[in-house]
Amino acid sequence: MTNIQQLMQMGQQLQARMAQLQEEISAREISASSGGGMVTATVDGKGTVTRIVIDPTVVDPRDVEMLEDLVMAAVTEAQGKAQSQYEEDMRKAAGGMPIQIPGLF
Repeated sequence: MTNIQQLMQMGQQLQARMAQLQEEISAREISASSGGGMVTATVDGKGTVTRIVIDPTVVDPRDVEMLEDLVMAAVTEAQGKAQSQYEEDMRKAAGGMPIQIPGLF
């Protein structure tokens, strides 16, 4: 009986840690730039784009494609950083055990 109670208590503690971690992840801001800082994308810890900053000097109506590429590069890099940080946080929270939480990414 004691083992089951301990296991349930450990599960509740893990659940509480995961809930806290989810809040921290949502509040986190991760930024990445492209074009030497001409375009900066910021995402939250889940990878959702929250802000795009474009240096006005890069806006050229004759070369929209370059601006599109810079935006995509910055967003992709920021989302990759968010994913890596998320995976690292989950590994730490799980004590090194492989764990996946559906719906977070």
